[in-house]
Amino acid sequence: MSAADDPATATEDDSSARVELPDLSNALEVVERFLLGAEPGLTRGQVAEQAGVPLEIAEQLWRLLGFPNQTDDALAFTEADVEALRLTHDLVELGILGADSQAALVRTWGRSYARLAEWQTSLLTEVAIEGPDPEKRLTELAASVLPRVEKLQSYIWRRHLASATNRLLAVDSTGSAVSQAVCFLDIVGYTSHSKTLAESELVDWLEHFEDEAAGLVVDHGGRIIKTIGDEVLFVADDASAAAEIALRLVERGADPEDRFPQVRGGLAYGDVVSRLGDVYGPVVNIAARLTSVARPGTVLVDRGAYEALSGRSPDEEEATDETGDAAYGFRRLRRTPVKGYAKLQPWVLRRR
Repeated sequence: MSAADDPATATEDDSSARVELPDLSNALEVVERFLLGAEPGLTRGQVAEQAGVPLEIAEQLWRLLGFPNQTDDALAFTEADVEALRLTHDLVELGILGADSQAALVRTWGRSYARLAEWQTSLLTEVAIEGPDPEKRLTELAASVLPRVEKLQSYIWRRHLASATNRLLAVDSTGSAVSQAVCFLDIVGYTSHSKTLAESELVDWLEHFEDEAAGLVVDHGGRIIKTIGDEVLFVADDASAAAEIALRLVERGADPEDRFPQVRGGLAYGDVVSRLGDVYGPVVNIAARLTSVARPGTVLVDRGAYEALSGRSPDEEEATDETGDAAYGFRRLRRTPVKGYAKLQPWVLRRR
């Protein structure tokens, strides 16, 4: 066995030496009791019985939330779990959680909070292990930081709820689709570039991409729907706002002095169905397909976006490649076969 393989003989300069993390098991037990309000002492059957909810329904909810399955005799629950089941039952009785929405809504909660919890836990642990007494520091952070985080999360949720309510009341909402601009943007050469970066560098690079893209989207009245690694999906009620966002991000990616990576995008406009914070429909699919065939540093738009931005139908075009209003120009490309669309008609979006 070489010195690099033996932690006892590895040198400080040896990058292959493993860093031993401190034992935080006792601190984690304290944090768990703090978060759950008590030490776990109930089985899943006892929780369901006290909440007045059939066990099979309780198990289904826990599974949808992403919680690990527990054995019948495992003392893994507290009174907080009982109260959560009661609240869920109340929402069902009030008609808020119907059979058609219960699974989707609970699953969305589980996924969203699981990602948030992973990030927050990693952040607290990183701060804790920097000090001389990580176990003590972690318990102190849990007591002082987590209550503030909880209040902040509630505030953010309420603000987004108010914003969503305003958007809903601003349109004739009958549960049908609403016309919106949908845009995908992804990083050019992500796979090859990511291979050259260390893990911390890759995380920093992606976070910079997400932060800058999200900031620009919000500044121009758009809404981030989700980020998927090297890709961001956003919507805007106004096609011009979406076009401006896409072009600005492309321009930043083309600047060699800017850390922002080179991107390409696909923009489509038309009826979009919104559900549980996500968007669906052919317009979303077309935007994704346009992104997949866009050249680096370009934004492709579909017929709906072309008409919304230019104020004219493609049938009204003159025999020139460049058409559009004072803000944007368009260059018609050949019809492109993509998955699900045999003859998709794209235009390259440009500034005039």
